[in-house]
Amino acid sequence: MTAFEPKLDDDCIFCKIIKGDIPSYTVYEDDMVKAFLDISQGTPGHTLVIPKTHVPDIFAYDTDLASAVFARIPKIARAVKAADDKIIGMNIVNNNGSVAYQSVFHSHFHLIPRYSDKDDFRMIFKDNSKNYDETDYTKLQNAIKTHLTD
Repeated sequence: MTAFEPKLDDDCIFCKIIKGDIPSYTVYEDDMVKAFLDISQGTPGHTLVIPKTHVPDIFAYDTDLASAVFARIPKIARAVKAADDKIIGMNIVNNNGSVAYQSVFHSHFHLIPRYSDKDDFRMIFKDNSKNYDETDYTKLQNAIKTHLTD
């Protein structure tokens, strides 16, 4: 990987947090990422992991940035889990685009500790399999594979 040269956006709240212009409850920081408590605390310990360069979403990552950011997430997730022995699971969520509930357009990963199935956090995955047959799946498969690049 070449030398990392972060680019920051003066209008971005997460870039302001990276620069220290806005305070945060930082739990981890190095030259590539910053992890801090989400102010909403969806569940206790809810942490955000952000790259220390402004990228709006997952579609803007290059391989080096993805490798650097993703490599740090398990370590931070383990630390969040170890901080409370009542944590029995964790959702790791990355929203991309407003339709996908992204509200801050600086890529970030939510580490949401789970304490029980009644801890007020929900994700719903609807089963649409009855609407698909082998032809539909093959068409989707080929459309995606056609656009894979190195």
